[in-house]
Amino acid sequence: MIRRTLVVAGLLLLAIVLLGPELAPHSATEPVAPPYSPPGTGGIFGTDHLGRDVLSRVLHGGRPLLLTSLVSAFAGAGLGAAIGLVTALARRRWVEPVLMRPLDTLAAVPPILVSLLVLTAVPNRTGLILAVAVASIPLSARVARAAAEQVRGRAHVEAAIARGERWTWLLGREVLPLVAGPLAADLGVRFVTAVYLVAAAGFLGLSTSDSDWGLLIVEALPGAALQPWALLVPVAGIAILAVAANRTAERLT
Repeated sequence: MIRRTLVVAGLLLLAIVLLGPELAPHSATEPVAPPYSPPGTGGIFGTDHLGRDVLSRVLHGGRPLLLTSLVSAFAGAGLGAAIGLVTALARRRWVEPVLMRPLDTLAAVPPILVSLLVLTAVPNRTGLILAVAVASIPLSARVARAAAEQVRGRAHVEAAIARGERWTWLLGREVLPLVAGPLAADLGVRFVTAVYLVAAAGFLGLSTSDSDWGLLIVEALPGAALQPWALLVPVAGIAILAVAANRTAERLT
């Protein structure tokens, strides 16, 4: 019962974020009250430094952050899982050093630094998705490889290899059903990382929209003493979104 409740709550929160622009009482750029108005005067959470409704801006900025994080997480986890599975099942010794050694080197670099290096070359949303995906590939590859190595020695997998089954059949019918749980859990972790990296990019000025939650944090910092809700709401939104997504992924596996 508790497990089902957590899944429903997480999915409900994700749905609210996706529908945020439709639920927002005002546009993201419309001044509705004097700057730094307290809660109740200019809305539930007051207004920002330009008099815009904090709640509306948060609702408008959630969807771009969520979608960008989802695409980045799926891309990074998918590519990483493919590399890890191939490495674990390959019979030739040269496959592992060719595929995994570069990823081991990449894993030693902090994800935020990897993201900044990629964004320097491609400073747009496509570059942001690519940056987050590249930062996610090494760890996803390790998880997939470890999970596949645990099932590689099973009789049905060895029999399929001995029969000369194609790689696509081997992975899809024999291996993936056994490692789907760990891969799904890893996807949840990659999504949480993606949320933080996308928000960090907005904090550094490489936002996904004009109401990106990272950008809202930057704009709210100078007036935090006057209107703390303008800072607390996007910070809480990032934390709650990440936790809800992670818990939902864990309960679904």
